[in-house]
Amino acid sequence: MLPRTFFLPLRQTLFAPSSAPFARLFTTRAISTSTSLWRPSITARAGAGAVSAAFSQTRGMKVRSSVKKLCDGCKSVRRKGGKYVYIICDKNPKHKQRQG
Repeated sequence: MLPRTFFLPLRQTLFAPSSAPFARLFTTRAISTSTSLWRPSITARAGAGAVSAAFSQTRGMKVRSSVKKLCDGCKSVRRKGGKYVYIICDKNPKHKQRQG
């Protein structure tokens, strides 16, 4: 009986699909192209650090069942036809609230 390793190179050449490497290359390229369109690369982000420092970060708004003024800079505002009560603060942006 012949050893298995003797037939291994012959089996790889006979039974290997001829289009498999091309299909893998196409799939990989399609995935990398589509993700690069949506998500910038790490090198592009590192260069944009100085540009993003010019923009200030905008904070969200806390949604609470009962809102209250937290400091003397907070003011109460009614919007959306009196449906919502907002608290807007000039001194501290963390005090922004919406009653909902």
